[in-house]
Amino acid sequence: MEKSTPLVLTGLAVTVGLRTGLFNIGAQGQLLVGAIGAAWAGYNFQMPTLIHIPFAIVFGMLCGAAWASIAGALRAYRSVSEVITTIMLNAVAIALVDYLASQPLKEADQPLTRTPEIAETAALPDIGIVPSGFVIALFVSLFFGWFLARTTQGFRFNTVGMNPSAANYAGIGVKKTIFLAMAVSGALAGMGGAVETLGITGRFEPSFNAGLGFDGITIALLARANPIATIPAALLVGTLRSGAASLQFRTGIEPEVVDVILALTLLFVAAPIVGRLLFRNRATKQTTVSSGWGNS
Repeated sequence: MEKSTPLVLTGLAVTVGLRTGLFNIGAQGQLLVGAIGAAWAGYNFQMPTLIHIPFAIVFGMLCGAAWASIAGALRAYRSVSEVITTIMLNAVAIALVDYLASQPLKEADQPLTRTPEIAETAALPDIGIVPSGFVIALFVSLFFGWFLARTTQGFRFNTVGMNPSAANYAGIGVKKTIFLAMAVSGALAGMGGAVETLGITGRFEPSFNAGLGFDGITIALLARANPIATIPAALLVGTLRSGAASLQFRTGIEPEVVDVILALTLLFVAAPIVGRLLFRNRATKQTTVSSGWGNS
């Protein structure tokens, strides 16, 4: 469950973008920014536990939202592809957090690139055998399942994602909605990084967060952009990832086989969608040709 917790949130981050017609490939960078932001808030302040934990999580979310808002503003107001900007921002975020963890935020008298350990008041406790971060992720998934299906703002997200022109004709502020959706997506990825820092690693170390944001893309596609379905998808991916380390030791199989299994799973899930698109395009061409012959 520890491995699956940030994956649920990064999967949700990509899902919100997909529902609004955005392909947020920058969840990794947003997660890293949120993780180091939560680490800073966790060790730099002394507060009661009931205040410190929410404060650190919200601060991580704000960092992720601010980072994603760069791509959101460029997409909404300058029509710059979010795919390109989020990929570029991933590289910038990786370099930025490495610098921060090795220079201004580095733990004193420590050769490793990492921040100081967070205060005990900022650490997420376990609820029995269940990490409290996983409970938070479940609640957030259920909330966004309701939000996208039952609220006015969720309707705006879905409408813009399905047809921006129709949304604009209906009076929905398309640019504002795109910007807001990207910020919400970044906040969710930042929450994933914050929960990873506060509940698992206890500090920020760049190597411990590698690949979590990219796995969120796989989870969102496996879930078919359904917030509730990100939970079992994240559990599947998290189980495979956590077992990859011991796979080679116990069976002699290379751990890269997990990547192959995930790739094949994603291929089989995406195949019906691609097939429908291909047949739809072929049917459209045939209809156009038939209409042309009939009119001649």
